[in-house]
Amino acid sequence: MTIALDRATTRQHASLEELRSRLTGEVHTPDDEQYAGLSTPWLLAVPMQPTAVVAVRTAEDVVATVRFAREHGYTVGVQATGHGANSSYAGHLLVVTKGLDEVTVHPEGWARVGAGVKWLPVIRAAARYGLAPLNGSTSDVGVVGYTTGGGVGPMARTYGLAADKVRAFEVVTGDGEFRRVTPTEHPDLFFALRGGKGATGIVTAVEFDLVHLPTFYGGAVYFDGADAERVIDRWRQWSASLPEQATTSFVLFQLPDAPGIPPALAGRMTLGVRFVWTGAADEGRELLDQIRAVAPVILDDADEKPYLAVDSVHADPVDPMPVVDPAMLLTEFTDETAKRLLDVAGYGSGSPQLMVEIRQLGGAYARSPEHPDAFSHRAAGFSVLAVGIAEDPRVLPHWDHLSAELSEWDTGGVWPNFGPPHDAQTAHRAYDEQTLRRIVEVSQKYDPDGVLQIGEYARAVAG
Repeated sequence: MTIALDRATTRQHASLEELRSRLTGEVHTPDDEQYAGLSTPWLLAVPMQPTAVVAVRTAEDVVATVRFAREHGYTVGVQATGHGANSSYAGHLLVVTKGLDEVTVHPEGWARVGAGVKWLPVIRAAARYGLAPLNGSTSDVGVVGYTTGGGVGPMARTYGLAADKVRAFEVVTGDGEFRRVTPTEHPDLFFALRGGKGATGIVTAVEFDLVHLPTFYGGAVYFDGADAERVIDRWRQWSASLPEQATTSFVLFQLPDAPGIPPALAGRMTLGVRFVWTGAADEGRELLDQIRAVAPVILDDADEKPYLAVDSVHADPVDPMPVVDPAMLLTEFTDETAKRLLDVAGYGSGSPQLMVEIRQLGGAYARSPEHPDAFSHRAAGFSVLAVGIAEDPRVLPHWDHLSAELSEWDTGGVWPNFGPPHDAQTAHRAYDEQTLRRIVEVSQKYDPDGVLQIGEYARAVAG
């Protein structure tokens, strides 16, 4: 199902000059030099072509934009970094929040961050006090988009989701009102904004708790792809016995022989075991030594590190890429699951994917949060993520084959950050029926005219 962006039957032919006059920020149309740079997301395979881009500088700019849109029959989308870009969410007016760049870290253990901020400045500011946020696998991702999708990071088994740490949101809803949202102020919005992405409002700032973690033990240990079967077999048993101080995953890599790729990993299939240990470094080293002993190690990046080095665990790329990244969630990861994975995506399989990752979940991730939220996937045991070049015609059919082979363990769900809903089927994978219905109810309450494009879209795909 698609949503037509043309609402000419109800929209007045308003001049964007009127909107410009209301803002401290800027409005750019397709004939402006800045338009392409502002509208193009990190995920280059997703085209974003709004009528205009609104580069806001203040929360008041967001209010003015939403009110203008409501008056004149426009829809509004929002983008910070574009890691979770979806062309269906652009709207007529795409609000770009990069100018909302506040970062304030309080030494007693919490932070306030603007909607345009990525995780790296927060990590740096928190590290001065021995603190750390629950950031994603790369610090190049935007704080707000990641958190509103739940936020499953490299310490999820120890500390839970980023959304679990939120104290408050400041948000502009589709009715053009600015609201501060907490567990006691607009609790329905507080529910929907933690896991519901941006369906119920445009977040301008978020406040969240930090954890005390000056250092961690971790990184990745890499093996030749030919050894993947025995390493993964050991990883299955080993990970099942790990305490909650550990979060781990493994990844099948097929990286090109290109500048910036470590020679040991370039031009071949390799297997990386990723590991973050939040306890004593010696204990973490002893645990990971059990994996190191399984097969010859071709590259070893794991050690005791300052939290500033957390990006080294997943070593995700930061440059914009034309990729597709389908995902799914599994109930468990058995010996048979591993066999089917390797048959389709392992050494000698002919897989076209750049990477296929399996993350272990459970621990704090699985526990119910203090306040109800819109994240529907606490019961999942493992996640699966594939990344391939969008222009390669083999990538998506191969994913279809892989997901079919793993369907016996499919929970039926997918994280909102890894699988943004774009039709009824994907909406019902991102949310269970009750949660989706509640998100739609909240959206209708605070955006009765369907001004926010993602909220309007959520209503339509929910049926």
